[in-house]
Amino acid sequence: MEDISLHILDIVENSICADAKRIEIILSLDAEHDLFRVEINDDGRGMDPETLAKVRDPFFTTKGKKTGLGIPLLAQAAEQTGGELILDSAPGKGTQMSVAFRWSHVDRPAIGSMTDTLMTLIAGHPDRDFVYEERAGDRVFRFDTREIKSDLDGVPIAAPAALGAIRDLLKENIQQFE
Repeated sequence: MEDISLHILDIVENSICADAKRIEIILSLDAEHDLFRVEINDDGRGMDPETLAKVRDPFFTTKGKKTGLGIPLLAQAAEQTGGELILDSAPGKGTQMSVAFRWSHVDRPAIGSMTDTLMTLIAGHPDRDFVYEERAGDRVFRFDTREIKSDLDGVPIAAPAALGAIRDLLKENIQQFE
């Protein structure tokens, strides 16, 4: 995958396939420690220890395909920068993923368009709740579709006018880390 936002899209789609209703995505930049971290937490089915032990194998998948490249490729991208991917999951408890990249490393993938990734998720899965948070220094931006749905007062979140307003909000507030 070309950038981190596409990796995030792939991992969040995995969460949705695992029946997650609420998915949290956190991006944090700690320039002082040369660290960029992506966390994805969901309330889906979770994985048993046997499945969790196999998810880094590119020839293992639970989706009926022949390969499951998302997690192995993301782990490889992180490890190439001196970072790591950590997964924690249990049946009925959901899944927590933390991926660390050395920020200044020449092989760190570009962040990509988090606005486009979030818009794809919101428009494609209006029945799910997404929390997106960015942290860089003292700056924190938090976006929660539960709050947006409440503010819409019955208007569907996937309505064209609502999606337009959400896109504007995200474009205005999402940090361009590059």
